[in-house]
Amino acid sequence: MTRLTRADLDALPSYVPGRSPADLARELGLPEAIKLASNEVPYGPLPGVAEAAAEAVRESNRYPDMGVLALRNALAELYGVPAERVVTGCGSVALAEALVRAAALPGDEVLYSWRSFEAYPIIVAVSGATSVRVPNTAGHAHDLAAMAAAVTDRTRLIFVCNPNNPTGTPIHRVDLDRFLAAVPESVLVVIDEAYREFVTDPEVPDGLATYGNRPNVVVLRTMSKAWGLAGLRMGYLVAQPEVAAAVRKVVTPFSTSAVAQAAAVAALAQEDEVRRRCALVVEERERLLRAVRALVPDVPDTQANFVWLPLGERSAEFGRGCEARGVIVRPFAGDGVRVTVGTPAEDDAFLGAAEAALK
Repeated sequence: MTRLTRADLDALPSYVPGRSPADLARELGLPEAIKLASNEVPYGPLPGVAEAAAEAVRESNRYPDMGVLALRNALAELYGVPAERVVTGCGSVALAEALVRAAALPGDEVLYSWRSFEAYPIIVAVSGATSVRVPNTAGHAHDLAAMAAAVTDRTRLIFVCNPNNPTGTPIHRVDLDRFLAAVPESVLVVIDEAYREFVTDPEVPDGLATYGNRPNVVVLRTMSKAWGLAGLRMGYLVAQPEVAAAVRKVVTPFSTSAVAQAAAVAALAQEDEVRRRCALVVEERERLLRAVRALVPDVPDTQANFVWLPLGERSAEFGRGCEARGVIVRPFAGDGVRVTVGTPAEDDAFLGAAEAALK
């Protein structure tokens, strides 16, 4: 039979979503299961979001505003940048893909730390560019010196995930300053800050405030995590106008739905509530971190809303052991397990499952 799709896609890993807790609960005969695999915030939509989304559905027979003007203006006001520098998309992962398409041609190189966000190699491969993976340090963090040394004349874009997903490890300003000074101005550096709202370490820079005016820096963020819009898919980036304009050309038309736009505008009006919820997550994160270190001593520091258990070859078995007890976590086979910070009750259930799974 004649092949109808690209042969190279056979070797491409599939993105692994978190398992449905409803499916697991039915499988185990439990009233419910706990999902701590996808880094969601457990507190439900922000006030006003559901109402704004429902109102937008009334006009769902019409195309959304392709320019996303109301939302871009709201984001521009929040961060003190011109709206022309703001681009929105169907989650930050879609914008990461658009950035690679806008910056790299087949044969060009896209550099990132590994392990980092699992979508990076998929995005690069689909775009026809070449991945350059630089191993994490022994402390599960970006090795920025090695990343800078890996830049070649074929490098077009670098992803820097801060804090890193899935390890939670942060990059401090002094190190990021040194790295950016070493990267040629012809290379686009994308600072992926999906978890920025959970950062409490003052040494971890706000990429937008600190580096947003650099010509070759793009700051990528999402409203899926702290802003509670994971199910509606809303991401945004801030770049220099010429870079932002190029990205808009390759973003799928109308990919920011009318419902997502309305919900995001409503969410942005709840900044104080977002801060309150993030403070709850951070408080619980510190408790969970102390507890898991009693089980797995070399768990690294985290500035995200998850913790990383470097269990190596035991990762998949640990994940199955937790699922058998009704708790869904995210194993990365051969490397470790990422566990989202949930409510205190959810985390207590995880800790019980983890202790049993490690016996």
